[in-house]
Amino acid sequence: MKSIKTIIGDRQTVTVERTMHVRDVARLMAERKIGAVPVLDGERLSGIFSERDVLTRVVAAGCDPDATPVGDVMSSELVVADPAESYETCLSRMQQAHVRHVIVLDQGRLAGIVSLRDLLAVDIDEKDEAIDMLNAYVHYIPVGLDIRPKT
Repeated sequence: MKSIKTIIGDRQTVTVERTMHVRDVARLMAERKIGAVPVLDGERLSGIFSERDVLTRVVAAGCDPDATPVGDVMSSELVVADPAESYETCLSRMQQAHVRHVIVLDQGRLAGIVSLRDLLAVDIDEKDEAIDMLNAYVHYIPVGLDIRPKT
């Protein structure tokens, strides 16, 4: 069973400052093809800004994306994971909290971010491996065993 640490590996985590304007953050997210970014206040993690925040807290609320700091519209109640946790534990936590991104904290410091897509890809790989092993077990034919029909 894979841990969150193996999933995030050594990939770079894209972060933004809470003073950046929404349009600039949205452009960055579009360029990097990511759905959420951790928001920092200097060195301190202060929230997460996601596509859902753009929709509900900017567009639907009628805020000007060129004048609105991301810190004003980010989600500040964070769902977090520890790098040592299993992907299944993290996936369950995400389902319970109805979120698609989880911040990974290693001893209180930002270690990365994982998406539902990341975890589902791992889950599919794990299930495929289990199916392959079960198929091999069910269809195992010991050497020397003649299973041909007798005529």
